[in-house]
Amino acid sequence: MEGAFKFADELGPARIIHVHEPSVGLKAVLVVDNVAAGPSIGGVRMAPDVSTEECVRLARAMTLKNAAAGLPHGGGKAVLYGDPKMPRADKERLMRALACSLRHAHEYIFGPDMGTDEACMAWVKDEIGRAVGLPREVGGIPLDEIGATGWGLSHVAEVAVGHCGFRLEGARFVVQGFGAVGKHAARFLADRGALLVGAADSLGTVHDPNGLDLAALIALKEAGNSVVDYAGGGKLDRDGVIDIECDIWIPAARPDVIHEDNVARLKTRLVLEGANIPVTQAAEKYLHDKGILCVPDFIANAGGVICAAMEYQGASEGAAFETIKEKLRRNTEEVLGAARTKKILPRDAALDLAVSRVKKAMSYRRWAIF
Repeated sequence: MEGAFKFADELGPARIIHVHEPSVGLKAVLVVDNVAAGPSIGGVRMAPDVSTEECVRLARAMTLKNAAAGLPHGGGKAVLYGDPKMPRADKERLMRALACSLRHAHEYIFGPDMGTDEACMAWVKDEIGRAVGLPREVGGIPLDEIGATGWGLSHVAEVAVGHCGFRLEGARFVVQGFGAVGKHAARFLADRGALLVGAADSLGTVHDPNGLDLAALIALKEAGNSVVDYAGGGKLDRDGVIDIECDIWIPAARPDVIHEDNVARLKTRLVLEGANIPVTQAAEKYLHDKGILCVPDFIANAGGVICAAMEYQGASEGAAFETIKEKLRRNTEEVLGAARTKKILPRDAALDLAVSRVKKAMSYRRWAIF
């Protein structure tokens, strides 16, 4: 718990709630970081090795992401200890128990994240009526099904390549974490003429400099298989994805996958952070010094939360996609332009943008609360 507080500052976190219900095997943490702009939106992440510290960092990333996107929401996050591949009945029991335990945390709106999906949010809605990323059948816009985050990443890529001196058409890209975000990012980039040459999941990596069959990879994943079951291409271990030469490298899985000890292995010109906090600050600095552009997470992957916020307001899927496109293209251009003009890291430019918006929202609050 003490480690979480090293991230506390003038913005938050406002609230940290630990949930433990031994009778149903429930152990979870909710962090509400900042609600100056409105109730917090953030996903529920499920994994055996989540932690309070990770939750605090992810909640802050959501505060910055929502502020940068100009949403009337603050940032929050929940982490649920458990195997996301557990039997469906067990997962439903845990999700319903978590929702009931946090029934009165009205400043937090549940959303899907790694290890949870639209069905999980439907269970939450059934219990407490406070969730986004819902199935269509209950009035939602299913973020993972339509690929809202991946759609946003493709537009960020289209803007960012102009700052790198190459075109998206014909660009070779690699996806680390070929799941809900990664596969849709690959699909939208391929529609723009880019070539997928490497993909990885928790079991390993497949690569082919001549291009992978994207439809075949997606079919494998949707059937519950791994990318390493792909019939062609070369096979590497999970971390071997870092070594594949490409123009665009997209981390779309866990935090801190690129750090001081492995960042020098990257052979790319552009990193688009499809996951939350996937690159450490020191690694981002290294990339910047090497002339490799790195678009930070809370700018690059905001498509999902923009879609979620619009769903919460009753917007249509088409309107959500158009808003994602408009907001992310504008924010990417603004952040990369400021970084170039001021000769600072893109993350520093993005932080300037987001933090100024959070502080402005805080200035309108009557009480000195987060």
